[in-house]
Formats: sequence, structure tokens, C-alpha cells
Amino acid sequence: MTESPKPAPLPSDGIAAPLRFPVFRRIWLASLLSNLGLMIQSVGAAWAMTQMTASADKVALVQTALMLPIMILAMPAGAVADMYDRRMVSLASLALSLVGASTLTAMDWTGHITPNILLAFCFIIGSGMALFGPAWQSSVGEQVPEDVLPAAVALNGISYNIARSFGPAIGGVVVAAAGAVAAFGANALLYVPLFVVLLLWRRQIEVSRLPRERLNRAIVSGIRYIANSPSIKIVLMRTLITGICGGSISALMPLVARDLLHGGAQTYGIMLGAFGMGAVIGALNIGHIRKHFASETAIRGCTLIMGMAIIGVAMSTEPVLTAASLVVAGAVWMAAIALFNIGVQLSAPRWVAGRSLAAFQAAIAGGIAIGSWGWGRLTDVVGIEWALIVSGIAMFASPLFGLVWRMPPTGARDEDAERLEDPEVQLQLTARSGPLVVEIEYRVDQEQARAFHGVMQEVQLTRQRNGAYGWSIARDIADPELWTERYHCPTWMDFLRQRNRTTQSERALYLRAAGFHLGPDPVRVRRMLERPFGSVRWKEETPDRAATEVLPASTPAGSS
Repeated sequence: MTESPKPAPLPSDGIAAPLRFPVFRRIWLASLLSNLGLMIQSVGAAWAMTQMTASADKVALVQTALMLPIMILAMPAGAVADMYDRRMVSLASLALSLVGASTLTAMDWTGHITPNILLAFCFIIGSGMALFGPAWQSSVGEQVPEDVLPAAVALNGISYNIARSFGPAIGGVVVAAAGAVAAFGANALLYVPLFVVLLLWRRQIEVSRLPRERLNRAIVSGIRYIANSPSIKIVLMRTLITGICGGSISALMPLVARDLLHGGAQTYGIMLGAFGMGAVIGALNIGHIRKHFASETAIRGCTLIMGMAIIGVAMSTEPVLTAASLVVAGAVWMAAIALFNIGVQLSAPRWVAGRSLAAFQAAIAGGIAIGSWGWGRLTDVVGIEWALIVSGIAMFASPLFGLVWRMPPTGARDEDAERLEDPEVQLQLTARSGPLVVEIEYRVDQEQARAFHGVMQEVQLTRQRNGAYGWSIARDIADPELWTERYHCPTWMDFLRQRNRTTQSERALYLRAAGFHLGPDPVRVRRMLERPFGSVRWKEETPDRAATEVLPASTPAGSS
């Protein structure tokens, strides 16, 4: 299999451009089948629950059981995707979902299915997909070149929503003809092609010059990066709000089909298919939307239109009108989610891409899970019509959050900067030696003090999201031109990782700060070990696992 993307003389901005690359094309087609199976299984699970219980709360919990694992496992899944071979992570997670789907099929076949067992296996299947998502999405950038990445993201959304368009209708027919057990079995069978394609993918692995982070440290690194990235935080918050407000559609659709339209499993499948067809329309037009509208304008338009569409579903008792409203809702829902996804993909550097996408998945899945539970509880109290109306009003009002959290503009991905040489070291160090203290002295014209201080506030965020803590900027009271930037890194290895995580825009920011420096001498950098006698061992006899680690060779000093 040809693994490296090869350009072709076709437009790079078309929605079909990523399909020129064989690896992406094979994985995309197989994932389409996998998504189709998941939609069929979802129809079977939701309808099986409506047959076992009349509680709207239990019916809505099916969606919660599928989505909640994504929220719970997102950050560990993202850390694993960044630490290990993403192909192997994808295979392991698919195996988990395959086992869960196969066991659920066997339980239903033997007549041992109950509402709680159904929810439990939905949770297991959802857990497998939660682990699969970050590894799969973050590997898209390895399958296609940078200029077609937004189209590849949109195509992945189309894959899911093509399945959403036809899967529910097929699922409705399957359930009506052979029962929910056939839907569960079909899901298990349709995981196999994606498993085989990933097994055959010979992914090119870039071996890191530094040892792999431990899982807990990798999770902390991801959280720290997101916490110090204003643009990603805004996208995640808006994603969560949109998921909560719009979660009523997927959670209450079985009740819409049963109670408002007085239909059966086929009606439910057709309604979900209408929503999915609208989502395909939205995904096909994402390039046009990004070209003509700013991110905030597009998100506001999508949420306003979806709010009206949800209210339309609540007030309709005719299948045709309901389906039309769902087509509109699906189109703007998919457009909004794709815009959020692209915003995260292009804002995160490669070293933390899996964790950033995991946080995005947690935001959307958590929003839908929380919303599904809340709208189900509200339905038990006020009925399906009023629950949907309240959901529509909430979605209609959600653009008000843009007054506080305005969507950041999106451009090209911020690529990694050229690796710095390791600083000169005369003291014997291990990977765990630390904490390390870095001091950088600048001499700045007093008239430029305010501008320099403003730039250093941006520098603070970049240092902290890449691994530093205890950052400060101080001005000498006896020599007002002298400024000292100071920060800590937990260990020597953390310091080396920080230097290797710098992106091109961050490097440009550091050069901008250094541009304020006056005089013939360069900016002065001091790197000091806060515990100069030994590493972080508490006792001399405590074995140091880092003693056998191979550290990068010391070379002449580079930058800070």
C-alpha cells in the first residue's frame, strides 16, 4: 500500500480531493460501512428499549450510554493516541466495540436482554468508539496533505451522515423484519472491513528522540495545553453548549416517531435518515460556508436556523413536515460541528492533536449526553412537544454566548518549528533531574516597556501550555531597562520536551520578544537546577529508573 500522500493535478479545495489518496480512500470507505453498522445498531437499541419500557428517561439513556464514554474516556484516549501508534490504538478500540456488539447479539439471541444489560453493552460499544475517535481523527493529517485537511475532516463527517441518512432506514427495515438482534449482528459484521483496512495500513512512524511520556503525565500535558490555549477553550465551550441545546433531536427521536407521528420502527428510521441526509448536505457545503462567512457568523446562523427547525419538529404531526424540518436541522447541525472540528484540528500542533480532538469529542459527546438526559427528564414532566420547544428556544438563544466567547478565526495548521539544539550541559543530569529554572534577561528601551510587557503576556501562555510553570516577568528597580523572564520545568526531560514542542508561530513570537532587546550582547539565558545534588529521589538508596535512560547528546546552546 502507498502510505505517503502524493499530490495529483486536481483542485485541492474540492470536497472530493482527499479521496485521491489511496490510504484515506480505503479507510474512508471502510469507516462508512462501520458508521452504517453503528446507525443500524442505534436504531435497534433505541427501538428495543421502547418495547421493553414506556419510560422516556430510559429511552433517552440509550443515547447517553453511547455518548457518555466519549466524554469520560476522551482525554485518556487522546493521550494514548498521541503516545502510541495510532493504527494499533484504532485496531484495539475497534476490537473492543466488535466484542461488545457480538456479545450483545448473543445475549439478545438467547433472550437474556434487559434494559440495564442493553444500556451496559451500549456503554461498552461507546467506550470502544471513544478510544477509536481521537486516534482515527488525528491520523487524518498523516493520510492527506495539509491543504486538503479541511476537506478530509468534512468528508469524515459526510461518512457518518451518509450512514445516518441510510442506516436508520435500513435499521428500521431490519428491526421490523428480523428484530433488534439482527441490527446488533449487522453492526458487529460491519466493523470487520475497517478492522481489515487498518490492519493492512503500513503507517509511517516518526520515532521520537525523547522517551515516551507516561499516561498520567501525557493527560496532564494535554489538559495544560488546552487550558492555556484561548482559541481551543472557546471552541470547546461553544461545542458543549451546542451539544446540550441540540441533544434533544437524537435523544427524543424514537418518541417523536412513536408519539407525535404515531409510527413504528420504519418511521423512526426514515426520520433519522432525513436528519442524516440534511447533515450530508451541510457537510458538502462546508467549504462554501468557510469561504464566504467568518466562523462566528456561520455558527450563529447555524444555531438560529436549528432552533427554528427543532420547534418545527415539535409542532408538526405530519411525517413530511417533520422530515423537512429534520433535513434543515441536520444540515446546520453538521455545518456547526464541522466548523468546531476544523477549528480544533487547525489550532493544535501535532504533538497534542489527539488530546485536543479528544477534548472536542468530550465536549460534543458530553453535551449530547447531558442534553439527552435533561430533555428525557423534561419530557417525562411536560411532554415531548414542550421539551422540544424548550430545546429549540435554548438553541435559538445560544448565539448570545458568542458575545463572551467569540469564535476564533481559522487558518492553516500551525506547523512545528525547526528543532532546537540541546543546550550545553556540564552538570551530570538524568531525565528526572529537576526542577529546572530558566531565566532570560532582556534589555528594553523604557519607551517600549508597555509594548514589551504585552508581548510577554502572550509568551507566558506559550511557555505554560508547552510544559512550564511558575512563570513571571520582573523589572529591575535599579535598572529599569533590565527585564527578567523566569519559569520552571518539572524535570530536565520536561524541559527538553518543551523545547521540541514549539510551533512556527510560537517561535516567531519569541523572536518578536527578543526584537525588543537592546545592545550588542544577545539575550542572556540561564538554566539552573533547583535541586543541584541528585534527581527527585527522596533517599540515596532509592533506585532511579531514569538512570538507564538514554538522553539526547549535549550540543552547543540553541535558544531558550
